[in-house]
Amino acid sequence: MSSSSLDGIAAATIVTDGVDVYDIERSRVEPYDDELRERLQNLYSKRPDTARLAAEFQSLEEELTRAHAAVAQEMIDFADGKVDVIGFHGHTLYHNPEQHFTYQMGDGELLSKLTGKKVVNHFVQADLLSGGQGGPLVPVYYAALVNNFQKPVGVAHIGSISNLTWVGDNGELMAFDAGPGNAQINDWVFYHAGQHMDYDGKLAISGKVNDKVLVNLMRHKFFAKHPPKSMDRNLFKDKLEHLEGLSLEDGAATVTEFVVEAIAYSMALYFPSRPQQLIVCGGGAKNPTLMRFLRAKLPDIEVITAGQLGWRADTMEAQAIGFLAARRLYCLPMSFPSTTGAREPVVGGEIWLPQAD
Repeated sequence: MSSSSLDGIAAATIVTDGVDVYDIERSRVEPYDDELRERLQNLYSKRPDTARLAAEFQSLEEELTRAHAAVAQEMIDFADGKVDVIGFHGHTLYHNPEQHFTYQMGDGELLSKLTGKKVVNHFVQADLLSGGQGGPLVPVYYAALVNNFQKPVGVAHIGSISNLTWVGDNGELMAFDAGPGNAQINDWVFYHAGQHMDYDGKLAISGKVNDKVLVNLMRHKFFAKHPPKSMDRNLFKDKLEHLEGLSLEDGAATVTEFVVEAIAYSMALYFPSRPQQLIVCGGGAKNPTLMRFLRAKLPDIEVITAGQLGWRADTMEAQAIGFLAARRLYCLPMSFPSTTGAREPVVGGEIWLPQAD
């Protein structure tokens, strides 16, 4: 899969039967080149509803799929070809659950042809068709990973946006998108410093949080919406105009604190009970300033990174997509009323078989 924070293509090989995770063999992230990153960014929140846009979407989808295929093939070769199925999420360009519309760019049929492997994709679409929000889809994977942990336990995935998972004492599962994530931090530093991200949170730690601006940022109707809920990465774009006028460092500090405030607020408001532990994964777990802010905001909860547990934090969603692909083959549900709002547990994903030449 590739994150809408535009970090690059994340890939992982896992050994699973769709219930238990026996091994995570290899993980990697392949950064985008500047041209592909810019083409993707230019199509955010757009639909292929004109001839020109349809042609642009089609051209970019083939290029993106071939880039994924190159990464997948490298992973397959490393595994000596012993790959049964590829889970392919693709790249989310537009997600509007209220309109029951999503666009995950990526051609599963082409990926299967290029790799010679079985491919499962279109996970999000299946959930939307079942009345769900289309996400988050990874909680069932997190539940498998924390099966033997002391509960309740929380998982915060901070990717392009942030989502939260709560696993109760008896395996109860709740999840929802919580708000902004790396995309909002990345956008700020890119437009004001030409950097693709705030590397190691160095800008944010050098700045000062503007509390007045932070209060304005938190005045968004999304936070008052009760889960299940899902969001597009550009949902807060207009709100982030409040940052204009701040210095580069103060803006980075304030938007980083915005990510943290949204997570803490959502946990307090919507988690059924306070977790003893919060595990942070996604690219945000590699930002020491964000982690420092989050621990300060949640002093009564043990906040640890996925890396501290030996998990590869920045490829967790890629691992999860592989897990969902296995669940599809075994006809096991990937999403539930308590995670996406679907009417019933959803067995989702479209299967593509490699075609002989």
